[in-house]
Order: sequence, then structure tokens, then C-alpha cells
Amino acid sequence: MKKYQCLATANFGVEAVVKRELQALLGDGGQVQVQDGRVYFKGDFKEIYKANLYLRTAERVHIVLHTFMAKTFEDLYQGVKEINWPEILPKDANFMVQGRSAKSQLFSVSDCQRITERALIDRLNEKYSMSFYPKSGARYKIEVILFKDQAQILLDTSGDGLHKRGYRKATVEAPLTETLASALVQLSFYKKDRILLDPFCGSGTIPIEAAMLARNIAPGLNRHFDCEYFKQMDPDWVKDLRKEAFSKIDYTGDLKIYASDKSREAIEAAKKNAEEAGVDQDILFSQEKIEDLNIPGPYGVLISNPPYGVRLSTEEEVDRLYENLKSLYQKDDTWSYYLITSDESFPRKFGKEPSRKRKLYNGRIKVDYYQYYGPRPD
Repeated sequence: MKKYQCLATANFGVEAVVKRELQALLGDGGQVQVQDGRVYFKGDFKEIYKANLYLRTAERVHIVLHTFMAKTFEDLYQGVKEINWPEILPKDANFMVQGRSAKSQLFSVSDCQRITERALIDRLNEKYSMSFYPKSGARYKIEVILFKDQAQILLDTSGDGLHKRGYRKATVEAPLTETLASALVQLSFYKKDRILLDPFCGSGTIPIEAAMLARNIAPGLNRHFDCEYFKQMDPDWVKDLRKEAFSKIDYTGDLKIYASDKSREAIEAAKKNAEEAGVDQDILFSQEKIEDLNIPGPYGVLISNPPYGVRLSTEEEVDRLYENLKSLYQKDDTWSYYLITSDESFPRKFGKEPSRKRKLYNGRIKVDYYQYYGPRPD
């Protein structure tokens, strides 16, 4: 089966997690390589589908169709026309072209999109000779990206972003994306046999992602991907790969995942989302303020996104929250704490420098992930 050069996009700061996921999924044959915000790999269509189905921290999976220098519109036209579009697109393909440009002589995105579509149609006409393309079939999202005069033509195999797992039916203010929440868990000491606590759980994304990871539930099982409907994809492959993913779910053992929030609305939303994700029996939800929480056992892992900024109206509220968090931390020094916030004064207010700080992005918002390591369990 033909292997394609592929690209899994990622939030800045989590590329190494995506790389580990791809290596575990594809082995050495994946030839995984990392750049800022991008993780490249080799894969056939079955492996491309598996990447969409199993990757927890990637944002999208693309096929790289061509990369070339394009300083003029003629360069762009000829480079796009070199691609064997009849091999990729059926005559009824619902193809659409999106574009981005930065630090390039071709800076007009609308013109780049128009030239790309013109070259694509001209190449299709060499085989199909159609005066009109109905675009009534499967969706094929094509991206033309120009950076420093280098053009890259991508085919999006995911469709909706991979953070859209399909379980988040209810949301609350300032949610984390599902992909970032999974990265936070994977960058922590959390394992299936350890306690996990999120005292500011909001709509439940962190505990739900932790439970899905512990149960080995593929994050894409509740949704579909554009590549399922590509002409290169056999529907029987999709059925078999999804069946295989269901067979890998680990129902053994009890999980010790605790999620709380002072908001009743947040807890109700989190419960609904956990039920949609199939992990509602694995998470103990409670409506509690952080000052009322008890540590549920030794050697646990706290992972949370404390409210900050628009979620708290005054500096006094922020300081009081950090004091309560600090008091909780002091109750048991066997715990490890992982806290993500855009508040750069957090370590000073928390009263302790982190073991490690990692810069991440929640969407386009820069945040820091403060990691406080506790001792290993006996």
C-alpha cells in the first residue's frame, strides 16, 4: 500500500507528546520527525485513519501533497498543477481550498486560493474534461500554505479538528481543549493505579481525558473523519479499525479519579460529558469548594486549570484561591501538582517554585504548565 508524507499539527509545547503517540502507533516505519507545531510521519491510508482515530494530542492530520518554492503566481500555478489531482480527487469531489501566507511575496491569500483552484481544475480536466464540477461527493479540504516563499499543499484528512471528540455536549466558561487536557495528563505522573484529582474541573475535560487514557478508549471513537469517505479508503477498513479500537478498551480495575468544582452548573455539565465519553462510572464528581476538600489518599496527582482573569473578578479572589490551593498542597507532601495558568505570578503567590515549567498554548492563549513533583510511591 502506498505510503504518504503526512503531517500531524499540534499546539506549541506538546509536539514531543504527539511524537511519542505516533511512534507507539506506527513504530519505526512511521519515520516520525518534529518541527515547531508540526510532527511529520509516513503512513498509508490505514495508518492515516489510525492516526486520526488514536491520536489524543494532535490537532489535525494532513497528507503533504507537494512542497515547492513559489515567489510568483506562475510558480504557484505550476507547482499545484504538478500534483496528480485525478489520482486524489474523484470527479464529484467536494473540494475546497483554504490558504495562509506569512513572510512571503505572495501575500494575498484570496489570490493564492484562486490560483490553486485554477491549477487543480486544469489538471483534473486533463482526465475528466468537464466544464463544471458539481462538488456533490465527499469533502476534500485542501490547504495552500506559504511561508518564506515556500508553498506547501496539504490535504486535510481529519475534517473537524481532532479536539472535537464528540463527547463535550455541555461547556462552561474558559474550557481547555480536549487535546491540551490529554497532553497535561500525559506530561504528568498519572498512571491508572494512582489517584487523580481536579479541584476546578469545569466541564470535566481533564478527568474525562485521564479516564479515557486509563481505559485505553480511542479518542476518535465517537466521531467520523473526512478521510473515511475518500475514494482511496475501503469502508471495510474503517469498520475493522473501529472494531479493533473497541476491542482494545480496558475495563479492568477501578479508577480513582476525583473531580470537583464549586459550581453546580459545572458539575452537571461535567457529568453529562463523562456519560457521553463512556467514563461516567470512573469519575467521582462533587460540588465542593477547594477549602472544603480532603486529600483522598497518598501519592496522588492533582492536575487542574485554576480560575484566573475573567473567571475571577478581583485580585483578592485570586489570592484567596491560591492560598487555599497552597493549604491543600501542604496537607500531604506525597502528592504531585500540575497547574496550568496564564498568571505568570502564580509561583510567587503559591509560595513555591515549580520542579519544571513548560510553555504551552490553549488555542492562541499562551499559558504555563507548572509541575511540582512529589516522591515516587513506595
